[in-house]
Amino acid sequence: MMLNRLKCGPSRCSLATVLVSFFLQTYGLSVLKPNILLIMVDDLGYGDLGCFGNDTIRTPNIDQLAKEGAKLTQHIAAAPLCTPSRAAFLTGRYPIRSGMSARTEPQVFIRTGSSGGLPPNETTFAKLLQQQGYTTGLIGKWHQGVSCKSRNDHCHHPLNHGFDYFYGTPLTFLNECQSGKDPEISKQLRASCWSYTQLISLLVFTLLLGNISGMTSLKWKAIAFVAVCDILFFITWFSCYGFSRYWDCILMKEHIVVEQPIKVENVTFKILKEAISFIERNKQGQFLLFVSFLHVHTPCYTTELFRGKSRHGLYGDNVEEMDWMVGKILTAIDKDGLRDNTFVYFASDNGGSLELREGSTQCGGWNSIYKGGKAMGGWEGGIRVPGIVRWPGMIPDNIAINEPISLMDIYPTVAHLAGASVPQDRVIDGKNQIALLQGKVKHSEHEFMFHYCGAYLHAVRWYQKESGALWKVHYVSPKFHPEGAGACYNSKICPCFGDGITHHNPPLLFDLSRDPSEANPLSPTTEPLFNTILSHAERAIREHQETLTPVPEQFDIYNIIWKPWLQPCCGTFPFCWCDDETDSNAINVQI
Repeated sequence: MMLNRLKCGPSRCSLATVLVSFFLQTYGLSVLKPNILLIMVDDLGYGDLGCFGNDTIRTPNIDQLAKEGAKLTQHIAAAPLCTPSRAAFLTGRYPIRSGMSARTEPQVFIRTGSSGGLPPNETTFAKLLQQQGYTTGLIGKWHQGVSCKSRNDHCHHPLNHGFDYFYGTPLTFLNECQSGKDPEISKQLRASCWSYTQLISLLVFTLLLGNISGMTSLKWKAIAFVAVCDILFFITWFSCYGFSRYWDCILMKEHIVVEQPIKVENVTFKILKEAISFIERNKQGQFLLFVSFLHVHTPCYTTELFRGKSRHGLYGDNVEEMDWMVGKILTAIDKDGLRDNTFVYFASDNGGSLELREGSTQCGGWNSIYKGGKAMGGWEGGIRVPGIVRWPGMIPDNIAINEPISLMDIYPTVAHLAGASVPQDRVIDGKNQIALLQGKVKHSEHEFMFHYCGAYLHAVRWYQKESGALWKVHYVSPKFHPEGAGACYNSKICPCFGDGITHHNPPLLFDLSRDPSEANPLSPTTEPLFNTILSHAERAIREHQETLTPVPEQFDIYNIIWKPWLQPCCGTFPFCWCDDETDSNAINVQI
């Protein structure tokens, strides 16, 4: 027996849901399967929300969500950057298991026309729920690749990974998407290529003058050959990077490119409209909706409704606009009577960026008391992110859960709620946390967590449930510059390997239960169990590494380079531009 919908007024729904669930469980009947709404923000810092301690940025809708559900205060991303963190979220597996962790730069996909991406043999939670009869949708950012061998094979596309509907960008939001912003993609390489082009051009000009003046007597064919090589070199690199706004800032609807390049002034309303429309279309059946915001990643484009309204510049404006969007989506859930039968999950993919600045203005997030930020795989500020779960009548409201919970845990948790089984032919690192969320158990199932930066293990966390101690062992950490600054301001992003890191021997040890800011490393003198803790951590690492198997690396040089034959295009390549004429004002945008 399956009860798919519970019709009741908002004042009675929570009690009715509890009574129905109790009745079904008492008599051994199937429990109600909820709708699943997953909301992920891009680069939101742990301390950017009111409910997580921020008293200057206004986030009333998310704060209300926290009051109506459970706040996850030790909520850990599997990676400190977008692409690998989201791969882990979608699959419930550390990204190194799927080849989605990088051994070189870049550590995220930066081109839509590259061949790397989430491998087709990975099973996402969307695919599991699709097999259970759920209608599945992804609205917003994907950042897991598009195609493998041809422009339209779409082997990495959301629709090939269990989503029935997709509207959004296959890559991410970039400075290139907004006119007047400094470029993000391969900025140093682009500058080097331009310098080489100018040097070769100067050489050709000098040789021409020398021949004309009689000072040199090179063959004209040789000079022409150098000039042609210079022109070809310029065309090659400029076609790759000079048109990145057209190549990489695109909107897709299912398999079709509908806007190229993105009109940043309309994308907020389009994402919001698509999310609400998906809920309206599927309110009579069970659905999984993953709303993957472009907010609050650079360039932090904010509409006139919120521009200049916060106390924290453009970044604060963007956070407040994102909160308003969350409120609109939750209102749509409530309006359609779906509130009490919808499991809502809110998270960020990684910590806030500390290095992003425009002049003296901070353009990234605030990670509260936690050290480090985005791209730092070991320090808490890069991986501890805000998390909220709401399911009225099923999860207690207005509580805080201070137990280790990973973004990977959403995979087995929603699979359980949908009545699906997780794959048995591979290691699933996430844990089903529904019993913890409902208060049926006191502790998380996690004992050890492994903190990677790219493909390199930087730290490991050991949770001793009996004593409550939470040990963190750092084997590698980035070198901050300027020294002691708390971030890598000179390079704009901290590295995972090379000269920009420090290997710690002996490792740094912290007890996060007493020192959450990781300010005071312990030693054998200050911690009698120092060597015992390191021994346990090293044994856990060995056991973890024994479960890793070789897989194709999605970030090798071949997979990350731009391939014109893979470039998504709404016209005939290279004439790729089109305008989505969808009426972005078709929704109520009143504050």
